Amino acid sequence: MATHDLAMRARDLVRIHDAVLSGSAPPERPRAVVARSWTRVLSLGIDPDGRNGRDPLPPAEVEERRRASRLSLVIDEIRELLLSAADASSYLVVVADAEGVVLWRSGSPRVKRQADGLGFTDGATWTEAAVGTNAIGTALAEATPVQLFSAEHFENAQVPWYCTASPIHDPIDGSLLGIVDVSGPALTLHPAIEALVTASVRLAEARLWRHHEERLDQLRRTAEPLLCSANGPLLVVDDHGWVAAHQGVAVRDRVEAPQADRALAVPGLGLCLPERLRGGWLIRPSASTHVLTAVLDLASSPATLEVRGGDSPWRVALTPRHAELLAAIAAAGPGGVSAGQLSRALYGDAERQVTVRAEISRMRRALGALLATNPYRIGDGVSLSVVGG
Repeated sequence: MATHDLAMRARDLVRIHDAVLSGSAPPERPRAVVARSWTRVLSLGIDPDGRNGRDPLPPAEVEERRRASRLSLVIDEIRELLLSAADASSYLVVVADAEGVVLWRSGSPRVKRQADGLGFTDGATWTEAAVGTNAIGTALAEATPVQLFSAEHFENAQVPWYCTASPIHDPIDGSLLGIVDVSGPALTLHPAIEALVTASVRLAEARLWRHHEERLDQLRRTAEPLLCSANGPLLVVDDHGWVAAHQGVAVRDRVEAPQADRALAVPGLGLCLPERLRGGWLIRPSASTHVLTAVLDLASSPATLEVRGGDSPWRVALTPRHAELLAAIAAAGPGGVSAGQLSRALYGDAERQVTVRAEISRMRRALGALLATNPYRIGDGVSLSVVGG
């Protein structure tokens, strides 16, 4: 979009912003994501004309958060991609943690000085509750990528800015690691920015996965003497349930995250009691039957999944969202269901696929190979029935 067109759009958004906040009818409705955010922010009592919460954390605490964050493993890749663009001299690359705290800023010194005046600094918290509608905070609240332009921001002080943000998840367990954001003066917005941010997140998540594969390779080498001498089916997995090695069983990617003295259910092995190894776990059958039957009870509070495959059942409590997802996957039958189809079933549209994938990744930490992927379906060798729905 040309600068002239951006300026016209910015003026239109200011009129919409002012009308909504004054309680009068706007000339056009704000975008749905913006309207939802403004509603949340108004309920929090954020002052559009004030300087809302921005007190940054002490530098020592910011540095500690950086060291503890898995994003420290990929921050260089994120910067390299986003700062290599031709117009990188006009924006900032910002990475925040899962609490909305700004951990890293890179980019234009001129824009950095402008951001300093806004309180957009290292250690500052940029959630909706702290500073109103902004791409970092709204991406956290919506659990989806967000781009905001000019007066789509709630605070008047942020109106001269655009910001494009996307959540970044740990591919190991689906947990939210933080937000990658590009921000700059509104009239410098380039149409390629959104695609660049998306590409940087995908690159970072792929790099995190490579780190994980290296750790699985190390665990596999550690377990080699055991695999050579063992008889019967078994798995060697890491602390998250990802399979480093398998023998005599078809499970190839993931089981439930093992815990000491707690049985877990594995298709092809039945109920197993994990045994601790250096850097991981040994999983092998503890019962004579390998057939698993499961019942998802939606009427219990919380919803539960009970699995039988030996002398005693294995149970896991599910969050309402995970129970809803599992019921939808079961209803799809052996052919399975895609992330887009699940997004439509749960949210009414296909725009929440990132959220669906992250939720299922977290759910597989508890269910492991009971839930298969590509497409999402109930694992082979598992008979699941749903009651109470």
